[in-house]
Amino acid sequence: MWQQVQGGFQAHLERVQIAIIDAQQGRRQCQGPLQFGPVMYFHQHIHTHVSSGCGQFRHLLVVQGGRDQQNGVGPDGREWGLGRLIRQLAEIDGLRRIRYTTSHPKDMDDALIAAHGDVPALMPFLHLPVQSGSDRVLQAMNRQHTADDYRRIVDRLRAARPDIALSSDFIVGFPGESDADFAATLRLVTDIGYAQAYSFKYSPRPGTPAAGMEAQVAEDAKAERLAGLQQLLRAQQDRFNRAQLGQELQVLFESSGRHDGQLLGRSPYLQSVHAAAPAALIGRTARLRIAEVLPNSLRGEMPGGGLRSDSARDGEPARL
Repeated sequence: MWQQVQGGFQAHLERVQIAIIDAQQGRRQCQGPLQFGPVMYFHQHIHTHVSSGCGQFRHLLVVQGGRDQQNGVGPDGREWGLGRLIRQLAEIDGLRRIRYTTSHPKDMDDALIAAHGDVPALMPFLHLPVQSGSDRVLQAMNRQHTADDYRRIVDRLRAARPDIALSSDFIVGFPGESDADFAATLRLVTDIGYAQAYSFKYSPRPGTPAAGMEAQVAEDAKAERLAGLQQLLRAQQDRFNRAQLGQELQVLFESSGRHDGQLLGRSPYLQSVHAAAPAALIGRTARLRIAEVLPNSLRGEMPGGGLRSDSARDGEPARL
């Protein structure tokens, strides 16, 4: 199932939202408020839902970490970070896939990076926002990392999990951004290589410090920069998707597709994959061979033409 925790995972939980993938009824939501509680309460709550919660299948967990608090007290009375929590959750029988979002460069400590290499259930896809490749712009944004800090984190992640794929967020046209600053962003994108990304033009929000800054970038310059950045990001995404052609990936079926007899699922890299398959496979994983790369999705086929659910661990590295 898909479980998403909104708010800080570490010391305070404000709301838990659980989206269930049920073989009979498809995707549905089950949610309820949680009072403030420690990590140990969070772990117990997830274990209860996976073991006997409101859904038949328990495949996917997404934990959204807070930006201000890094750790909490675990069931053993010791301080836990997200990496330790992920390792503990991975031991819950029936929890097949683990994801977390959104992390920030400053949150990527040794334990969390190591978990990417050591925990098979932790999917090989990470959204790691950077915003800009210019240190001057990052400082103006009050970000706590430099472009080279980000590069080093990515190097460590790829050393731990060579098949990890990345997505990110970018903002162009932040006040004072020069042509040289934008060129630094393009260099960073070229250096890293993304499977997907989100990019936007800066737009002033009343009451924010940036809205009152001098040297606001002209709209036509922002539009031109955004178009150039998106062209590069789209080429990288297309290249990553094309690399899957002919490969076999574990796909978690989540819902019915647009056409009769079609199901829609997610690859370990969070790509949309559709295939001809019976509704009985909703909520289960199957190993598919990628037969076609489409603009916004992949088409998969069961190797050998037969349809069967695959019980192998989802977190096994795919062959790219």
